[in-house]
Amino acid sequence: MPTGTVSWGWLGLLSPSTDSIACDCVRAAAANEANHYLSAYIPIHEPLASTQKQDVHDFWNAASCGENLYLDGSDRVAYEAQAQKRYALEPYILDFAHFEDSAGQRVLEIGVGLGADHQRFAEAGADLYGIDLTERAIEHTSHRMAEFGLSSELRVGDAEHLTFPDAFFDRVYSWGVLHHTPATPQALAEVWRVLKPGGRASIMIYHKWSLVGIMLWLRYALLSLRPWMSLDEIFSEYLESPGTKAYSVPAARALFAQWSVVRISTVLGHGDLLESEAGQRHRGIVLSLARRFWPRAILKRFFPALGLCMMIDAWK
Repeated sequence: MPTGTVSWGWLGLLSPSTDSIACDCVRAAAANEANHYLSAYIPIHEPLASTQKQDVHDFWNAASCGENLYLDGSDRVAYEAQAQKRYALEPYILDFAHFEDSAGQRVLEIGVGLGADHQRFAEAGADLYGIDLTERAIEHTSHRMAEFGLSSELRVGDAEHLTFPDAFFDRVYSWGVLHHTPATPQALAEVWRVLKPGGRASIMIYHKWSLVGIMLWLRYALLSLRPWMSLDEIFSEYLESPGTKAYSVPAARALFAQWSVVRISTVLGHGDLLESEAGQRHRGIVLSLARRFWPRAILKRFFPALGLCMMIDAWK
């Protein structure tokens, strides 16, 4: 497990201990939230889904994740610098992805983005496939692979409707992508379908009870005199692309209920600790001042579970 992560038991909503005992009200709330996610997104109407998905496509096709902040050019040097910055900010990716274990495995990455992780899988010797909702990401990653003399089967694709046979992959990997698609449970059902029996999925989705979520709620709900806004609404409207979702640990468990083994951990990331620029939507003097005085040591010591990144390893 990556250093600094917190491993959660089934109802580890309030405590990181794997043998946490939650009160009845917490159990009921967790069950209600899980039911909400399972019911609200599976029976989605196709015209609505298409509109929402187009919004997501347009947001990320304007600039892939991290492109405006960390990529300065489209040659080998620029891609190397972007990867160095990525893994300096998010070193826990390396432990979670286990790139080195993918040699000889057929691997699918869902949401290739700028292609840094995809490059690592290729360098490790994976039989590699990748999809992304946006043409821009496929162009970036294709160019990146060519710059380094690597190969992968890349295509524009929809995570909710994968165009691969059943039981085709040994491994499916996705970092920070499936919470953006309108029907996340459907996308996870597709991950299950294309994995071989015993295959492994490594999926990062956003954690609802995070410092990033709290900061967004303070900014866009409390300070905007709208304290009734829920965290679900805040994530959907203000974090990244329209409709972005975040999940509690019990809700994530519910999404992976059919999997044979599920391991979940959270980690305080650079967004929670204000160690970097705040993404493609958030700027301002208040944020700049907060970054200077943010009590990182206290947060790491007393609130290690409140990280935005929820890393899920699951075996079919």
